Amino acid sequence: MDGIHLLGEWFGCPADTPAMTRSDAMRDLCLAATRDAGLTAVGENFHQFSPQGVTGMVLLAESHMAIHTWPETGFVSVDVYVCNVSVDNTARAQHLFDALRNVLRPARTSERAIRRGAPALVRKAA
Repeated sequence: MDGIHLLGEWFGCPADTPAMTRSDAMRDLCLAATRDAGLTAVGENFHQFSPQGVTGMVLLAESHMAIHTWPETGFVSVDVYVCNVSVDNTARAQHLFDALRNVLRPARTSERAIRRGAPALVRKAA
């Protein structure tokens, strides 16, 4: 399976950003960014920690995205994975990833893009 997996560790995100501390705000952000990127949400689950912090995921027809916040340290981890079955969704995945980063406004980032699968090997094995 050919796909792209975008991983982000974002540091120095402002703790007063609503999505950093409230699951409803994070849910709204993730679902809107998913729609705007042209990806298809087929399920979602977001959890509110006490006194603050959010963990959540959106199950995509194309795979998934997950996000976790630690407002007390300004840290966010994000994970966007999409498959490229009938169409290359790489740009859509990047659009979703960028939209989340733009709202959460990290001061410093560590990001990686990992190609998943190997189309040539899959074809040979078939």
